[in-house]
Amino acid sequence: MTEIAALGHITRDLVADSGPRPGGGVFWSTRALARLGADATAHASCSAEDRAELVPPLESFGVPVTWYESSTTTEYSFHYEGERRIMWQDAVGDPWSAEQAVAAAGDATWINVCALTRTDFPPETLAALAKDGRQLLVDLQGLVRTATIGRLETNAHIGDVLPHVAVLKLNDEEAKTLVGSTDPEKLRALGVREAILTLGSKGAWVVTRELVEHVPAVPVDGDVDPTGAGDSFSVAYLHARTRGANPVEAASTAGAFVAELIAPRTP
Repeated sequence: MTEIAALGHITRDLVADSGPRPGGGVFWSTRALARLGADATAHASCSAEDRAELVPPLESFGVPVTWYESSTTTEYSFHYEGERRIMWQDAVGDPWSAEQAVAAAGDATWINVCALTRTDFPPETLAALAKDGRQLLVDLQGLVRTATIGRLETNAHIGDVLPHVAVLKLNDEEAKTLVGSTDPEKLRALGVREAILTLGSKGAWVVTRELVEHVPAVPVDGDVDPTGAGDSFSVAYLHARTRGANPVEAASTAGAFVAELIAPRTP
């Protein structure tokens, strides 16, 4: 039985003035899963035209990869202003059907749902994925983002999907979109079993039905590229949970892993 399966669109990203590169939650999650040595699989979608460009870099991490065809490859262009990412959505891939997603999940216990917009994994797909004992970690970005082409747009109209979510991962912007603030008690009112609010250099909040606890960040000196940090945190959290860590321990472990991952390398 596989511990973790990562599902989502692999993207073509144009970052600031650099050339295109592969990205998306499934790409960065797979990189992190490989570094963790996790028992995992990756399931990525893009157009057939872009497969030769985008899938080999994903396969190079060494995690078993299955490719699924989409009529369009999801594309983004973005730059950073401090820790804030400014994004444009240039194209959106096809929705994952319930049958496709369940087949990709296979026998995995935990599913890292790497949604980029709310159309990637529709409510019926999330409901099907959450059956048969599978537990879903969903990044709120993929619920609050619309599929609008142009400047990235978000709203709180996520529908009745949270009952299918075991772990909700979100950042400050997404929390403000959904509940109006980063107040952990407002997240607790959502009723999700585990919510992890990441705040970059300000650490993270772990919110469960029993507790609300802050986890300090591990300091990182120097200039860093935070692209993929949230996705890496998610799978590091799941990896720790599969090994018996409680939510607070798992968040602390994930924070330390991400700090090491993004820290500038010495020549």
